[in-house]
Amino acid sequence: MENRSHALIAGFFTIALLALTALFAVWLGRDKIQRQAYEIVTKSAVSGLNLQAAVRYKGIKVGNVTAINFDPDIAGQIVLRIEVIPTTPVTATTFATLAYQGVTGIALVQLDDDQAASQPLLAQKADNDTPVRIPLRPSLLQTMEQRGLSILTHTEELSKRLTNLLDPANQQSVRSTIEHIDRAAQTWAALPARLEPSIARLPGLLEQTQTTLAAVKTLSADASTLSQSVSTLSSQLQGDQGPIAHFNQTLDLLNS
Repeated sequence: MENRSHALIAGFFTIALLALTALFAVWLGRDKIQRQAYEIVTKSAVSGLNLQAAVRYKGIKVGNVTAINFDPDIAGQIVLRIEVIPTTPVTATTFATLAYQGVTGIALVQLDDDQAASQPLLAQKADNDTPVRIPLRPSLLQTMEQRGLSILTHTEELSKRLTNLLDPANQQSVRSTIEHIDRAAQTWAALPARLEPSIARLPGLLEQTQTTLAAVKTLSADASTLSQSVSTLSSQLQGDQGPIAHFNQTLDLLNS
């Protein structure tokens, strides 16, 4: 009986020692740093992101992901709750992206800032205890995926158009268009040969034009001289000592 009593006491002591050791280890390992909570909202997929995933600010670990839930107010929106150390410089222009560790596919939250001079962002709103929300921007991988899908869509559309263009029903139309273009090119090629005689006559035509212009200029000068002569003759005939005045005086004498 005494051996059993000693064995039972030793067992209880061992269990108690293990329990105390575990509690001491937990106490030593607990995080005593007071952390600040923020929420990250997104409608994009957060594949590879798990609870306790690392949160990094410009590559430096500053906290962890503590909750991943759906937004009860907005359908399809995901809310990530993160807790970071108080010295993290979170500002009004801080944004989050998803990054991945190597080739393992394990995601982490990467915080960054557009403007380092922005005002600090309070961890909680003034009216309640709801954490301030930080927007989640598409990561480089997600952006490449979206652009890749867009390129594939355009490529598929181009392929369909080429298929329709090469359809037997459209081949005759294409041939006819090419023939018309070929005829137009031949016509344009023959046009310089047809215009060459007319171009060759242009110097003579220009010379004749210059001669005609000179003749017109001379005629204009002669007409001006003739006009001046007629004006002089008219002045002489109508003057006080002119023939018309003498003729009028003679008529007056005869009548008297």
